[in-house]
Amino acid sequence: MPPSLTAALQEWESLEKEYHQTQESHRLYLQKLDEVSKLQSNCSSSIARQRSRLKDMSQLMKKCNKERLTEEDVKTLDEIKEHIKARPNTFFEMEAFLPKKNGLYLNLVLGNVSVTLLSKQSKFAYKDEYEKFKLYLTVILILFAFMCYFFVSYRFVDAILNFLLVWYYCTLTVRESILISNGSRIKGWWVFHHYVSAFLSGVMLTWPDGYLYQNFRNQFLAFSLYQSMVHCMQYYYQSGCLYRLRTLGERHNMDLTVEGFQSWMWQGLTFLLPFLFFGHFWQLYNGLSLFRMARLPDCKEWQVSMCGISFLILFMGNFLTTVAVVRTKLKSKDQAKPKGQ
Repeated sequence: MPPSLTAALQEWESLEKEYHQTQESHRLYLQKLDEVSKLQSNCSSSIARQRSRLKDMSQLMKKCNKERLTEEDVKTLDEIKEHIKARPNTFFEMEAFLPKKNGLYLNLVLGNVSVTLLSKQSKFAYKDEYEKFKLYLTVILILFAFMCYFFVSYRFVDAILNFLLVWYYCTLTVRESILISNGSRIKGWWVFHHYVSAFLSGVMLTWPDGYLYQNFRNQFLAFSLYQSMVHCMQYYYQSGCLYRLRTLGERHNMDLTVEGFQSWMWQGLTFLLPFLFFGHFWQLYNGLSLFRMARLPDCKEWQVSMCGISFLILFMGNFLTTVAVVRTKLKSKDQAKPKGQ
């Protein structure tokens, strides 16, 4: 037998052996997947059952409070109440690693596809990628807005900037919805204002060139430039603050940076508040400027009033949320002070 044929047969035997091992590994993989799927269903059913029973337990506790109880019984009931209060957070943590139905928005965008990431590493990797995406796009928006404000005054270049803003905010809403499905606690206004911003950018994109557009153009570009720079500042300081708080165990690992002020940012980040409030009032000024423009006899574009409404919604949401957070934080700070101080 020629040496080359001998070598080929030996190589084939090795390949066959490896092939059978691969088949066995794949069979085990499918078996484990099936087991994992069954465990996921069992866990989800168990959590739903626990929630239902906890509601019944809460009703039972209310009945117990009406009875005459000893001091020891009251102490026991208080302990049970504390455990009941803590359970929803525990269930939330558990469900972050279980498949769940997508919300309305994700169903419309992606369909009924599971977006649950089943390991901590993949969740953190996706979160970090989201944060980097925000930072890189914000830097690009700063450069683009700077170029449009100082060097280029063509409508089609402005349209590219507006399209970039639409794509950026729409992408953020999808990514945030996926992160929320995976345990991120971002909610309320910090999610909704991205939808408003996407709508505003879309309306700006459709605004035809003309006297009214040119009259508002520089004001909008200056605002976009300022807002993107503040977002960059927020990203750097918030990410450092979140890292320290996560290390101390005071924040959740899936918490995100936001375009605003939250209670955990108090120490070391209060210097950002003047910049934030200035940006909020600039949104108000933009809204009022557009409404004044809409009252002009030669104003025929519907985009003027729509942009004005969007800016006013952004102002009210940002301003009231920031004031509420600061007020709550000041109250909790006062309560934490020892009496007599």
